[in-house]
Amino acid sequence: MGRGDYDLRHTECIVAHRMATDPELDQLKREFLVEAEEKLDEIRSLLAGEPSDRSIERMIYLTHQLKGAGGSYGFSRISTEAAELEDVFEGWLHGTRKNDRLAHHLENLGQEIRARMQQFASTAVQ
Repeated sequence: MGRGDYDLRHTECIVAHRMATDPELDQLKREFLVEAEEKLDEIRSLLAGEPSDRSIERMIYLTHQLKGAGGSYGFSRISTEAAELEDVFEGWLHGTRKNDRLAHHLENLGQEIRARMQQFASTAVQ
């Protein structure tokens, strides 16, 4: 296990402790996760159509929001995956159509959003 793995797990433990001690923050995080899922659905919908500068700019905007808010709420993996997607879409806007990472990061982002939602659902039941 590398130092980065320890730091990430340590950060996630701190975040988990804070989630257990601040119900108002928990509610904000739940709302963020619901909105994150909606943003991801919108990105997928935009990807299903023919890309235009407008749709690409919208995807950049959505991923940028996910990147910033995800990090602010302590969801580092959501932030990281959104940043990777933002880079892909910015490349598209500038004429670089690298799709090799697109499906991978979309899937990772979706999995992480669902995992965090399940985490909150399980802590709400306790």
